[in-house]
Amino acid sequence: MIRAVLTAAVLMLLAACAPVTQLAGKPDVTFQGPRLEEHAFVSFDGARLGLSEWDPATGEPWAVVIGLHGMNDYANAFHLAGEQWAQDGITTIAYDQRGFGRSPARGVWGGQDLMAEDLRTITALARQRYPHAIIAVAGESMGAAVAIDAFSSDRPPAADRLVLVSPAVWGWSSQPWPNSAALWLTAHIDGPLVMNPPRFLENHILASDNIDELRHMGRDPLMIWGARTDTLYGLVDLMQTAWEKAGQTSIPALYLAGKHDQIIPLHSHFEAARKLRPDDRSALYPNGWHLLLVDKQAGVVWRDIEGYIRDPAARLASHTPPIPGAPTPAEKPTVQATR
Repeated sequence: MIRAVLTAAVLMLLAACAPVTQLAGKPDVTFQGPRLEEHAFVSFDGARLGLSEWDPATGEPWAVVIGLHGMNDYANAFHLAGEQWAQDGITTIAYDQRGFGRSPARGVWGGQDLMAEDLRTITALARQRYPHAIIAVAGESMGAAVAIDAFSSDRPPAADRLVLVSPAVWGWSSQPWPNSAALWLTAHIDGPLVMNPPRFLENHILASDNIDELRHMGRDPLMIWGARTDTLYGLVDLMQTAWEKAGQTSIPALYLAGKHDQIIPLHSHFEAARKLRPDDRSALYPNGWHLLLVDKQAGVVWRDIEGYIRDPAARLASHTPPIPGAPTPAEKPTVQATR
């Protein structure tokens, strides 16, 4: 009996030490509402999040891509794709999600609710600024998980297209139990503890085959290397949500993965892709890694995404086969579109 009481007390104490998550701000009476500035996205609560934008040289864009970066990254994740899409008449608006890049409280987990609300807010702002353009949300890794969470909610963002690039779907249900147990304990006992990847992992696990880009990222002071245990806990929570809700988004989605992904296990991609609906699309790139937007064959992915934004029902330009187990909807032939 005494052992049972002590065990219960310890568990209650650990549960009370909840992982730290950012809270919504409380803007003062001078707050003029959310808006897009040159280098900042002012969100619904007055938080100033870093912003990067790539625009066509002339004329109004026919499409706008809202970019959501991955874990420890920031808006610059879209710099190569954004430059190419701008040449094709597409505006790319990417922002630093809470806790990352130029945004406040670097390293502290933003929380699913706040991150989803930021996405709803910036999508509405893009719709207001570009009323005649196709509005697409493209999330990479963690950003794709945020998008799945938001688009499967009862208040989905007001976008026309959804693109999921290497979505982070490696949640609790597919984590090895020692990982889950250790992460739960460290996040609840010592939230601010920063974990850095072991050197042997850095040398043997690659996010992309584009080594020059990886080196550039490694020298970028806005990147975060290492992560707080409570942030990792929040990330796995988000990945579990994305894994569970894949196929439940309010609009059809394009799910892209690379056969050489060393960050998210392929079995997690396969399990999530099996939940997709018949009107969702998918592709497994045989030469793709995790960071599909910067891989050596990234141009193939950019063109597929652009084609999907133009016409979700058309065959992908690369003719890349779908993810095994995913639905294979009837496709219509690719048509060369004109603007």
